[in-house]
Amino acid sequence: MRIGFLGIVYLVIGLVVAANRGYLEDLDRVRAVLSALLAIVLWPLLLLGFDLHVRG
Repeated sequence: MRIGFLGIVYLVIGLVVAANRGYLEDLDRVRAVLSALLAIVLWPLLLLGFDLHVRG
């Protein structure tokens, strides 16, 4: 399975957006890690104002 250049750019942008929105802080719980992964992959939703923190 190969990820192309655009895929890498998409994930890097997601990492930056997730970090700016505080999703990469305090990753000591499973929910926090899941929230961070969702934020990285679904970063366009963060820009639209969605909250991707996993609650439970």
